[in-house]
Amino acid sequence: MTGNSFGQTFTQISVEELAKRLSSGEQGIQLVDVREPQEVDTASIQGFVNLPLSQFAEWSEQVQSRFNADAETLVLCHHGIRSAQMCQWLVTQGFTNVKNIGGGIAAYSILVDPSIPQY
Repeated sequence: MTGNSFGQTFTQISVEELAKRLSSGEQGIQLVDVREPQEVDTASIQGFVNLPLSQFAEWSEQVQSRFNADAETLVLCHHGIRSAQMCQWLVTQGFTNVKNIGGGIAAYSILVDPSIPQY
């Protein structure tokens, strides 16, 4: 999960922006959650595909065939650290529109949807 992006970067969006985007019903956004399955069982947001970083070897070679490298890709984790790692890796794989969800699901639960459990 390491690699030099050679100057390519990814941006960050707030959980409030994520909520607006999700509620708008916008099509074509790819949603990736890199938390562990037990974390997703505890707290999740509908529509995200779970690709646990601990299982990187199992899914990494499928990313190019499962996702569109040019489509907007939003990445989520618990606080935003693991998702930032995933964003960096996606950029090195040629993804052109990658965004980290700042604060992760913890911030989403606090600022957007308190029904999502904290853990």
